[in-house]
Amino acid sequence: MREAAHIARPIRPGRTELACWRAVRDGAAIALAEGWHTPVQAAAEAVAAAVARGEPVYGVNTGFGKLASTRIVPDALTQLQRNIVRSHAAGTGPALADRVVRVTLALKAASLARGHSGVRPEVIEALLALLAADVLPVIPAQGSVGASGDLAPLAHLALVLIGEGEARLPDERIVPGAQALRAAGLGPLVLGPKEGLALLNGTQVSTALALDALFAIEDAFAAALVTGALSVDGARGSDTPFDPRIQAVRGHAGQADVAAALRALLAGSAIRESHRVGDPRVQDPYSLRCQPQVMGAVLDLIRSAATTLATEANAVSDNPLVFAETGEILSGGNFHAEPVAFAADMLALAVAETGALAERRVALLTDPMMTGLPAFLAPEPGLHSGFMLAQVTAAALAAENKALAAPRSTDTIPTSANQEDHVSMATGAARRLGEMAGNLAAIVGIEALLAAQAVEFHRPLRSSDTLEHAIALLRARVPRWTEDRAMAPDIAAARALVEDGTLASLCPLALPSRPG
Repeated sequence: MREAAHIARPIRPGRTELACWRAVRDGAAIALAEGWHTPVQAAAEAVAAAVARGEPVYGVNTGFGKLASTRIVPDALTQLQRNIVRSHAAGTGPALADRVVRVTLALKAASLARGHSGVRPEVIEALLALLAADVLPVIPAQGSVGASGDLAPLAHLALVLIGEGEARLPDERIVPGAQALRAAGLGPLVLGPKEGLALLNGTQVSTALALDALFAIEDAFAAALVTGALSVDGARGSDTPFDPRIQAVRGHAGQADVAAALRALLAGSAIRESHRVGDPRVQDPYSLRCQPQVMGAVLDLIRSAATTLATEANAVSDNPLVFAETGEILSGGNFHAEPVAFAADMLALAVAETGALAERRVALLTDPMMTGLPAFLAPEPGLHSGFMLAQVTAAALAAENKALAAPRSTDTIPTSANQEDHVSMATGAARRLGEMAGNLAAIVGIEALLAAQAVEFHRPLRSSDTLEHAIALLRARVPRWTEDRAMAPDIAAARALVEDGTLASLCPLALPSRPG
């Protein structure tokens, strides 16, 4: 059974920080900041006034998409909104994860609460009631091209509000929409003019998917800095490449910040001190030495993507938009998710490169010519294969991520009889990040296994206090490798340390949704 959280997070429409969306994803309760009813009601009254005047307004008293020139008679406006919800619920594939649906509900409520969508307050209150009750619409993951909004997946959300479709209850049962509404203390909504369209238009699904991935990527990135530092000590590498003077003469913020984090992680290591003088090696391989340059560039991408997603999460992205102060209702294209698509593609590059670098460190640690340690970190190489196949698994996952990193934003297939003739493909771009983040967590987990084993070969010398704590956390779940055993359970346990944020919590670097 899912456990509903009871920590209320303040959602300030238009001004909500990433850390709040992360908390919503993880189950925190939310409440809209005071004052949202007034602009929402004003916009709803502006729509009602336009209908009363008989003005043609897209999606209010006209058809949709290519059918925008078709006028709808006043008596059919309620049916028009109900029909668009039903006809657009054309999704397919597996259901979105509950945590993504939570964020989607919160994003949609916050966007409508900006007061430019023309819905009545009770529509927003119904969304918040579903979220508060942890009654989550079942939303198929596939079917959106990221333009004219995430129409199909958001239609499945809206179906539940009118008492149709399906939703998942806190006890994990999937029930019809009408039953789900009763569980949340609601009755079916009768949609007014524009309300169906406002629920369907918008980038909330693609943005929720991208945010969910961003949070996982941040955890894996921070964990990779911890395991990368651990690998430096495991391979008896140098911390000289992390000197702040080297970073300063290049000038990239991410590079300087990563180098500072690595210095902090390695500070006080007796292993480092043991070979500071008299080590015949002049330079380490790139996977150790160039971590500030590679991971710094990755950090810059993560920060850039996070800025875009924070803006989009606070945006009004449906169409048309209502400006109650003048009574105008303006058609535009805020539903086009190109910014989200670009952010997702940037994150895909960041994930692929983080995993590629970590895999190279894994390979380095298995090579006795590079480390002076036993081959594959096995206690008796030959009799025992040690971590031979762990590196193969890391290589396979890194290869998958390289293929998945191909850009999605450069693709477009026209829809709606060429009315919607350029689309962003943002939803697919964001959805593939979840798989990539999982692959990266496994690679970083594998590095943790090898790096800890390597450091332990240097006993009685110890690494830094922080890195020794990382080893202790790992050893609480995975014993040291003393003879061959099934590797998969160890990898799963180490991966969990990445995905649950345990290793990330040891990283001194602040990240966009983890201010520290």
